[in-house]
Amino acid sequence: MLQQLEPTATQVKEQKLYQGMGLTDEEFGLVESILGRAPNYTETGIFSVMWSEHCSYKNSKVLLKKFPVDGEKVLQGPGEGAGIIDIGDEQAVVFKIESHNHPSAIEPYQGAATGVGGILRDVFSMGARPISLLNSLRFGELTSPKVRYLFEEVVAGIAGYGNCVGVPTVGGEVQFDPCYDGNPLVNAMCVGLINHEDIQKGQAKGVGNTVMYVGASTGRDGIHGATFASEELSEGSEAKRPAVQVGDPFMEKLLLEACLELVKCEALVGIQDMGAAGLTSSSAEMASKAGSGIEMNLDFIPQREKGMTPYEMMLSESQERMLLVVKKGQEDEIKEIVERWGLLWAEVGHVTDDKTLRLVHQGEVVCEIPVDALAEDAPVYHKPSSVPAYYQEFQKLEPELPVIADKQETLLMLLAQPTIASKEWVYEQYDYMVQTNTVVSPGSDAAVVRIRDSKKALAMTTDCNSRYLYLDPEVGGQIAVAEAARNIVCSGGVPLGLTDCLNYGSPDKPEIFWQLEKSTDGMSEACRVLETPVIGGNVSLYNETNGEAVYPTPVIGMVGLIEDTKHITTQSFKNSGDIIYLIGDTKSEFGGSELQKMLNGKISGKAPAIDLNVEKERQAKLLSAIQQELVASAHDVAEGGLSVALAEKMTSGSVGAEVQIKGEAVSALFAESQSRFIVTINPENRADFEAVIPEAKQIGLVTDTAQLVIKDETNSPIIDVTQEEIVKAWRGAIPCLLKSKA
Repeated sequence: MLQQLEPTATQVKEQKLYQGMGLTDEEFGLVESILGRAPNYTETGIFSVMWSEHCSYKNSKVLLKKFPVDGEKVLQGPGEGAGIIDIGDEQAVVFKIESHNHPSAIEPYQGAATGVGGILRDVFSMGARPISLLNSLRFGELTSPKVRYLFEEVVAGIAGYGNCVGVPTVGGEVQFDPCYDGNPLVNAMCVGLINHEDIQKGQAKGVGNTVMYVGASTGRDGIHGATFASEELSEGSEAKRPAVQVGDPFMEKLLLEACLELVKCEALVGIQDMGAAGLTSSSAEMASKAGSGIEMNLDFIPQREKGMTPYEMMLSESQERMLLVVKKGQEDEIKEIVERWGLLWAEVGHVTDDKTLRLVHQGEVVCEIPVDALAEDAPVYHKPSSVPAYYQEFQKLEPELPVIADKQETLLMLLAQPTIASKEWVYEQYDYMVQTNTVVSPGSDAAVVRIRDSKKALAMTTDCNSRYLYLDPEVGGQIAVAEAARNIVCSGGVPLGLTDCLNYGSPDKPEIFWQLEKSTDGMSEACRVLETPVIGGNVSLYNETNGEAVYPTPVIGMVGLIEDTKHITTQSFKNSGDIIYLIGDTKSEFGGSELQKMLNGKISGKAPAIDLNVEKERQAKLLSAIQQELVASAHDVAEGGLSVALAEKMTSGSVGAEVQIKGEAVSALFAESQSRFIVTINPENRADFEAVIPEAKQIGLVTDTAQLVIKDETNSPIIDVTQEEIVKAWRGAIPCLLKSKA
């Protein structure tokens, strides 16, 4: 009966059906040697998803080993649903970032929404209550109708899910570049709080213990989603729309609250989200981590569609589902909680001692696979690497100083570039005040969320300038980590650690693997110097459309601890008469800059240089000054350079600034040299501030004119622009582009 529903093992092999699932001939041969026979259709599907890049990291694992993952405060590093870092008082912060790129390219609303749902489950399956969501988004140019559609639908999907589930979306970033035209990047991050005693792990321990299914029923949505995420997009990808899952945030809310009760039950042994590869990954990974096996009867799986085959049930990525391991004889304790929250449950199997994933369907054994073969022992490749010709050409180029006649007009044009312009159109769709803990909302350097019943708060950010990484992956990787840490420090926080989402093209291309190799080198070095261990993350490869890859985009999600809420600092100018300081040196560096892109329509040359030891020293000094309550405002100098950073500090409030620059004007105004900050201080704190940061240079004063005046060395104004003009250019850019579709 079953054999009529699914192809036979002979057909799988002779017709090479495994190739359509993503397995190579060599990998299929390895499966045969592991099993000592040809796999049947279900087993082939299970191997294909577990050995996909999305689940196994087979092309990136050799590089991920370079990351520093340990630290004095790290309680859980990579390997579980999310990483955990101690924040004192028997509390810890739990966080993770993951991609949902390919689904969002095909079905942007549900692709983005289920990305949010999945990252929430990664956090609350650890026993933590989610307290905030962030995202990092990349799109092509908004002049394209398709890009505008993707952009609007992705933002709507994030808002639709996060707002309904009751977790605030407090921060993120959105950047635009033609390389993302056909392959947007949608990375979702979740941050949670947990007491040490409530930490859970996804392990199937205890022979004879019950395996229990909890949550929504299983349908045919998302089948082979992990494989779909491990191949490049093409003209035929639209046909894979059924591979995109459909989320239900109200079900997620019920599941969240139920799980936070369940983790306090003595009966619970282990819990894991059914994420990528669904029931397959959760069962195999939980067993492998515990050194045990799992046997399940698929007849007991709650199904919302008739006639589902073992292949479909095991590979479905239907949302809002959890797999639990419960102590034998104590199932009723779990069932009572689950039923009270109106959720489905089913006892579907038990833990065994034979390290095998065994599946029974309609009285027949339809799968017997060693769990380690699916998890820890999946194939690992170290792909060939070669230096791209473009990189060698760019390294030979001498820095060019852009010729700019009207510097004021150039500043206003930069403020209207979608990557720099206000993202209020985006975050005003998010509920960032739900839970009423958000202290610094979207729009500043980092979001800040208070920790109730304490003086502490958490600062959080997502960052990555992929243009720098394209020009020089190693230097760009260092800058990505450093900029994230800068944003945490500017907000008054001590950087604790990071989670990353590595978005790249096909690793089968030596030039792309070189980008991955060099950028992870740079990130690893920055993490070591800045003492920000990597506690988890995600790899998303094959981000290509018709052979064209996105820029290397390793997004950094970082969390910092603000030890006292009185240290919280924001970027906006505060009071007339405050002194404006620039920390850091400015060089003539325009490679990969927003100015270069705006003037030339493309980027070239060398990325800005960075000295990580200098970066660390400046961050430490600025944080010390903030903690001594000497700083009124702080903002890092990033895209667009000093002039844009000054303008950004004027986008709220009613004050302005008068500043004098030194040296060549175009560089002083628009260069994107690294490790720089603009801070303001009350004149009464001048001596103490300069004692902490003696290298800080006074460049001007905050004024009561609501005007930005920048003068050159001769004291002649070269920019004299009102706050109204700044805000009009900065705030109106994205809504104007979206309206233009009509």
